[in-house]
Amino acid sequence: MAAVSSPRVALVTGAARGLGACIAARLHGDGYRVAVTDLDQRAAAKVAASLASDGESAATPAPDGGSAIGLGLDVRDKNAFVRARDALVERWGAIHVLVNNAGFSKVEPLMDIEPDSFSSVVAANLDGTFLGCQVLGAYFAERGHGRIVNIASLAGQNGGTATGAHYAAAKGGVATLTKVFARELAPRGVTVNAVSPGILDLPVVRESVAPDKLAGIEAMIPVGRLGRPEFIADMVALLASERADTVTGACWDANGGLYMR
Repeated sequence: MAAVSSPRVALVTGAARGLGACIAARLHGDGYRVAVTDLDQRAAAKVAASLASDGESAATPAPDGGSAIGLGLDVRDKNAFVRARDALVERWGAIHVLVNNAGFSKVEPLMDIEPDSFSSVVAANLDGTFLGCQVLGAYFAERGHGRIVNIASLAGQNGGTATGAHYAAAKGGVATLTKVFARELAPRGVTVNAVSPGILDLPVVRESVAPDKLAGIEAMIPVGRLGRPEFIADMVALLASERADTVTGACWDANGGLYMR
């Protein structure tokens, strides 16, 4: 009888809510063991507990290490990625997939953005992606296999429609970093790709964009509606799969037709 391989392991950053939580749930549903990581460790643990099967909780894992765990991770801190990597390798033996999703945006007029505000948005969105790719990319390269999926944004392609210049600049950098790491890591069996969503139908979007402005934006979208986060999670899952070994350095768009190449 053929040996049963261990489940693949995925680390998703910024996964305590929104798109990150959706991606974590999609990968978990596909049979991955998932590390739900976030700056808010309690919220991450709560999401992990909801994913874990057979009533197991992240606080009381099953003997085999369980199927989900919530970890605190500040993506601006390289050592935090190192600690998360080591914890998952100790717990599950290996990591196969990194999804760099963590980040945040601010809606601020261009000429009113203060240097500290600009730096904080860039650090969370761009620095975090760089550090994740660097730490996990080196780990994957040593193993000869790995998948990295970065969450970029339409804002990084068209300058933004509902977000600030700091967010747009950072996400443009994410698209470029994706190519840089893809070229570096391809010979070592590691793929690095990006997914670039347009405006998604998420609570954080409805919280940060005034209803009248959001309605106007939605009316401008050729397909006539905001994006579905569940579909973005589908795209991530496809790029993370073992069969996705000939796709690297790509940026897959899902923006309702607002930006066409």
